Amino acid sequence: MKNPSTFWRTQIRRSALAELSALLLVLNFAFIARADSVVNSVHNLSANGPGTIKASSEKNACIFCHTVHQASGVTPLWNHSMSSVSNYVVYSSARLDSLHLTIPQPNGASRLCLSCHDGTVALGSVSSGAAAIQMQNGVINMPATDANNLGTVLSGDHPVSFFYDTALKTRDIIVNDPKNLSSKAVKMDSQHRMQCTSCHDPHNDQFGNFLVMKNDNNGSPLCLVCHNQNSWSASAHALSTVATPAAITAKILTGGSAQAPSVKARSLTIAAMGCANCHASHKAGSKSHLLLSDVPEQNCLVCHSGTTAKKNIAADFQKLSVHPITVNSQSHSPVEDPINPKTRHVVCADCHDPHIANVKPAVAPNASGALAGLIGVAAGGGVIQPLLKQYELCFRCHADSLARGPALVSRQFPQTNTRQQFSPANQSFHPVEAIGKNSASVPSLISPWTVGSLMYCTDCHNSDSGPNAGGSGANGPHGSIYRPILEQNLVLTDGQAESASAYALCYKCHDRNKVLSNVSFRLHEKHVVDDKTACTTCHDSHGVAAAPHLVNFNSTFVTNSSLGVIRYMSTGTFKGNCTLNCHGKDHKNLSY
Repeated sequence: MKNPSTFWRTQIRRSALAELSALLLVLNFAFIARADSVVNSVHNLSANGPGTIKASSEKNACIFCHTVHQASGVTPLWNHSMSSVSNYVVYSSARLDSLHLTIPQPNGASRLCLSCHDGTVALGSVSSGAAAIQMQNGVINMPATDANNLGTVLSGDHPVSFFYDTALKTRDIIVNDPKNLSSKAVKMDSQHRMQCTSCHDPHNDQFGNFLVMKNDNNGSPLCLVCHNQNSWSASAHALSTVATPAAITAKILTGGSAQAPSVKARSLTIAAMGCANCHASHKAGSKSHLLLSDVPEQNCLVCHSGTTAKKNIAADFQKLSVHPITVNSQSHSPVEDPINPKTRHVVCADCHDPHIANVKPAVAPNASGALAGLIGVAAGGGVIQPLLKQYELCFRCHADSLARGPALVSRQFPQTNTRQQFSPANQSFHPVEAIGKNSASVPSLISPWTVGSLMYCTDCHNSDSGPNAGGSGANGPHGSIYRPILEQNLVLTDGQAESASAYALCYKCHDRNKVLSNVSFRLHEKHVVDDKTACTTCHDSHGVAAAPHLVNFNSTFVTNSSLGVIRYMSTGTFKGNCTLNCHGKDHKNLSY
């Protein structure tokens, strides 16, 4: 009888070999049967691979990445030569800095992916002792023109290799806890780091782009596994059934976006494309927010130009008076000082959060859905988020900001802080923050305005071609042909003939006939028509702390009287007196 020990060792070897053969047979059949397997994907660089880049004669699909003998020592049995690059330019942003999160050099599985995808290593260079595998058509490295060649500058690519754990979630409210991700397909590595393999499965291409789950035609569900945008599903963008414009789909196809497979197959809506309408996971135009375009406003205006979105906002920014979105447009950061940023600027994202903005209407002074989720400055001066009133957004730049700029009209009582101009503690103010004080002395108001009405800043500062002005454009203070972004014309200098168009902004709410018939001030017609005095020569439309009836004289046209002062006093309803010099006439306590 044979030695029992030798017999059983032989039997075990035979059994193991049989099991291994059976496993390989099963895997071989599985690879053949599954159109989504690595064998039938562009990751199969063998001579039998389906892609345009493949070997001249090598038929082993696995050897380009793995080997069972003479592996490099890197898990899992890694065979491809590693890149020698040690100084990749990685993603960074002010927001990550605020979270104390520094993106490291690529490591782990991401480093393995880059051994091909940074374009610096020959595709056929393996470490198992064999000669470099020759590729067809003279290809050596991944071609620089290939969208999948990420290069060594990764600042426009989704960050990888950082620790994504519960500790990060506690600091960042807009990501989900990785312990409770909605899809278990998205995984961190064994060190709790986000890697390329968190979103991509290099062996499975069933969802396109080797994604671990379907991410097209459904509002970017892969992105939302990690990114917690609680208000996104109710936002105007998430609900839009308008087709994504061709300019966006073209960038998606050439930029390595996760949405590329579906774009090739069909035209999708804004809602279906989700995050990919504005963001790219690889080769983004804007490095700090992974936006498609490097010019921030173009990510908005590509749709809001009257083609995709019905209203042409882009046209408003070409007018005489605009919010200057092209000046310092790269400066915006969600974590900047909202009142006094390092570089003063205004961009679309300062006034609209594209992840939250919706179409909910509102009445003055409340903020509409278009301003949802934004930071504002309350009437008392404190920062508030989310803002509740429309004026709280305007106050961010036009109240306590140190660089808010001069007024267009020189005043007896200079004041450019709109928060203080509209203060209910003033003697007079337009009713933006609170109902006005002249409860019985504004007979010129046109219905539906009453002395109990509240108004928006945008009742005056608005597009001249929007619905509020009788046009077909978009409402909002984007731009106007009238300075300073006025909805209708308002002459700011003396010497102009009175007309309905000259003071159209005032006559929008105040009946022209009643103003000129002197029902509230017996010398209105004489001043405005005969002397060609502008409304703004006597009145400051925002508010005046120390004078009633919005009287704050334009110091260019109104100077000291012979008594050495400029003074207006109210002596009762529709009564008062002036001490000043105007149009060469000296008034000393002149009563009306």
